[in-house]
Amino acid sequence: MTNPLLSLNVPLGFGFMNASWPGSPVLEGGAKREAFIGALHAAMDAGVTLLDTADIYAPSWDSMGHNEVLLAEAVRSWGGSESRKSAFILATKGGITRSVGEVWSKDSSYDYLMRAIEKSATNLGVSEIPLWQQHRLDTHQTLIQQLQNLAKVRKTAPIRWLGVSNYSAPQLRVALDTLGGPADGGIISVQNQLGPAYRQQMDVLEVCEEFGLAYLPWSPMKGVRSSEAGSPVYERFAGVAVTSGHDLFAMAQAWLRSLSPNIVPLPGVTRIESVLANLAATDLRLNAAQLEALSNLPESLPLDDELVRDQPLSA
Repeated sequence: MTNPLLSLNVPLGFGFMNASWPGSPVLEGGAKREAFIGALHAAMDAGVTLLDTADIYAPSWDSMGHNEVLLAEAVRSWGGSESRKSAFILATKGGITRSVGEVWSKDSSYDYLMRAIEKSATNLGVSEIPLWQQHRLDTHQTLIQQLQNLAKVRKTAPIRWLGVSNYSAPQLRVALDTLGGPADGGIISVQNQLGPAYRQQMDVLEVCEEFGLAYLPWSPMKGVRSSEAGSPVYERFAGVAVTSGHDLFAMAQAWLRSLSPNIVPLPGVTRIESVLANLAATDLRLNAAQLEALSNLPESLPLDDELVRDQPLSA
């Protein structure tokens, strides 16, 4: 099997975690919720098919699935044909838990993952989840134990394709040895942190290229947001943006594409303006002078402490 995310030439996908996070105006309902749904409709109208969410994207522990339900509502209310709706790659993630008092943990046991997947399918309104991803590694199990659980999930859960998230390059190689890659009906994608400010795991991208996996960067605009003005990375991108006439987010998206054909950017959106701006940038390609100006970027920020801590048990 070829990799569907790459063979279908998916130019980008959209994530929208912030629509369900505490403090989001979308949570107020009414016109603000409708405006957010309208933003997703604009993406669908433009031909975007990859829409990424997760079961933990919710305002509270007892409302898990909130973001998935928003996505289902957007799909259901969109005016496109059923055949176009069936082409959507609704991607979600599971394996992080939230409980009373906002206690967060990880659980990649087979029983938990099956329950989480079945709940996500219900939230999304589908009988089969197009792309399901293990969200974080479980600190209570060895890597091999988790991969064995994922192998069972791959066979028995209502999912079409399997992805992983927040794996190091060595961990990804072990996973590919156990589960196989796209050609084997195994892992087709990796969702890791990557953007102008975060470039610590380029070796993961190398593994993706070697085995034909799609790399779905999260936080792809980290480093070029207005709140980061003045940082060395921001100023480097800002200089190129000024001379090119493009905005910073467009330059960051084009820079990501320049790294590898396996990269499918996942910018976060909650407003129609963000959707349209990101869509307008999909055809932007950096010229030689721009690539040179954005080479040898200042030192990458370190991995988030939580990602460093989220390691499986030693064998």
